[in-house]
Amino acid sequence: MTTAASNAAHTENVDHDEVAKFTNLANEWWDKQGAFATLHEINPLRLNWICENVLEGMQSDLEGLKVVDIGCGGGILTESMARRGADATGIDLGEENLKAASVHAEQSGLSHTLRYEYVAAEEFASRHKGQFDVVTCMEMLEHVPDPSAIVQACFDLLKPGGVCVLSTINRNPKSYLFAIIGAEYVLRLLDRGTHDYAKFITPAELDKMATISGFTRQNLIGLHYNPITKRYWLAQNVDVNYMMAVKKPH
Repeated sequence: MTTAASNAAHTENVDHDEVAKFTNLANEWWDKQGAFATLHEINPLRLNWICENVLEGMQSDLEGLKVVDIGCGGGILTESMARRGADATGIDLGEENLKAASVHAEQSGLSHTLRYEYVAAEEFASRHKGQFDVVTCMEMLEHVPDPSAIVQACFDLLKPGGVCVLSTINRNPKSYLFAIIGAEYVLRLLDRGTHDYAKFITPAELDKMATISGFTRQNLIGLHYNPITKRYWLAQNVDVNYMMAVKKPH
C-alpha cells in the first residue's frame, strides 16, 4: 500500500480551504460517533446501491473488479468496497486523511487489496486511462472549483462498459434548509461551514457534465434522513442529497 507520497502535478482544481475542513478532522474519520458519523451511517446504503448499479443485480460483491474512489477522505467507502472483494484504490489531496485511511486499512488486514495515493484526479487519470471497472466520487464534487473536470477524469479512468457512481447535493431552497441550516446548525450532523450552497449541483447540471464527458446516464436516486427516527433510506426524490450512476459506452 502506498500512502500520501506522490507529487500531485495537477492541483489547479483544488480548493485548499475545502481540503483543510476535512484534514483538520482526520483523527475522527474512524470514530463512528465523531465528525463523520453520518458517513458511517449512510455507507451501507451507498455501497449496496453502487453494487446494484455496477453488477446489475447479478451478484452482491465486487470480487475481482478494479475500483478507484476519488476524494476518498479517510477511506470509509474505499475500505468497504475492498471488503466486498474489489481491488481498490483511494485517492485524495488531504495527506492527513490518507494517513488515517492507511492506518485503518493496515489494522484491518486489507493492505493486500487496498492502497491509497496522494494525487489529483486529473493527474491520476492521465496515468491510468481505461484501467478501472468502477469509479466512485462521493460528496466531493461540491467541494472543488471545477466539478466537470473531475467527471471527465472519472470517464477517462474507466474501461469501456465501466460504471461511475457520483454523489452530491442538489441546489434549491429545500437543500439549503436541509443540508446547511438543518444538518450544520440545527441537528449538528456536520460542522458549520462544511458546505457552500453556491457550489451545490443540480441533477440536470451533473447530467450535462456526464453527457459532455461521454457518459450515458444509468440511474438516479435520492438519499433521505429522518432526524427523529435517525433512519436513512433511498427514494426517488432527489431534492437534497442524491447519487447518479453513469456508464461509459462500449
